[in-house]
Amino acid sequence: MQNRQIRSRERSWFYWFTVPIYPYSQRRTIRKEVVKDAVWTFEQLQGIFYVVTPIRMTVVKLDAGGLLVYAPVAPTVECLGLLDEIVSIHGEVRYIILPTASGLEHKVFVPPFARKFPNAQIYIAPDQWSYPINLPLSWLGFPPNRTHLLDGRSIPFNDQFEYAKLGPIRLGLGPFEEIALFDRRSKTLLVTDSVVSVPEVAPEIIQIDPYPLLFHARETVSDPIEDTEANRRKGWQRIALFTFYFRPSGLDIADLVPSVREAVKAPDHSKKALFGWYPFHWKLGWQRSFEALRKHRLIVAPILQRLILNREPQIVIDWAQKVASWDFERIIPCHLDAPIVADAIEFRAAFSFLEKNGDRTLPDEDCELLKEIEQGLIKTKVTPPAKEKIG
Repeated sequence: MQNRQIRSRERSWFYWFTVPIYPYSQRRTIRKEVVKDAVWTFEQLQGIFYVVTPIRMTVVKLDAGGLLVYAPVAPTVECLGLLDEIVSIHGEVRYIILPTASGLEHKVFVPPFARKFPNAQIYIAPDQWSYPINLPLSWLGFPPNRTHLLDGRSIPFNDQFEYAKLGPIRLGLGPFEEIALFDRRSKTLLVTDSVVSVPEVAPEIIQIDPYPLLFHARETVSDPIEDTEANRRKGWQRIALFTFYFRPSGLDIADLVPSVREAVKAPDHSKKALFGWYPFHWKLGWQRSFEALRKHRLIVAPILQRLILNREPQIVIDWAQKVASWDFERIIPCHLDAPIVADAIEFRAAFSFLEKNGDRTLPDEDCELLKEIEQGLIKTKVTPPAKEKIG
């Protein structure tokens, strides 16, 4: 009991209410060494309604001594303890990178993380914005004397790194922007959301507490939670489809009132079990949608394909060409699988969906809800219409 309480305190995240998503105030961290004595990842968990995915911070050793941190996660006691073990060997955190302008799940951790390392300089994607009021960065907690823009000017770590800015892609609420960072020393490419790889089984951080996997593995509201390897795999595949499509073609979602009535049949009515509510019905053959996601090692998420990047295909292709000029051997994105063994050719090919002869499109039937969302966003002028494909 005492050890459990200690672990709970070490994983506690006081500011969880700023982005109130699962796992709320308890954020476990796991650390992995990707390149020996050079590159490490720190993974936590995030999600809604048990649709959970990893969120990842990457730490890189600097040739000049010290560390660079790309896309910080919640600086819990556990996370900082794992990082301090690296600091004690390789030196202090010198640079903190916020590589996105619109990713709230990344942005929210940077100010508290920066306060833990008062000597570190913060470099951020330049076109930051907040909603509903566009507040100054200092009001959002960014230290004004230590915060710099990655706007093309020289950076103090350019002897080891190159960076390329995707965007800004102008949308109604604020621009989409991402910074890709290449570490020449380890031949590692760091990205935020632009490309991902979907693993066949759930990432380790999700397997530690498999309840979300088992929750989504059920066929009916009356099915019990059963921890088997098959259920973990099935639950992960369905979570991946939720993550990418919201409502894939193989899923029916019951209306609220009938699904609440059906909850009485559930074997567990606890808060953890969402009081028995399970409105999901998966059709025969739903696995084909998951197999399509894994057809290629690298993909661009359907949300980016359908709602964001197709607004400025030339800007995206030009950025992808620049990144593809770098000699990397692995890619570490902030979500899903990592590291991904992939080269510049595979990276560039992931963006061929923006070209007329491209072959990286995803099944139209799975994107029906995204099409409806797109039409609504265009109608309300939240986003501009998509532009024609290149070529």
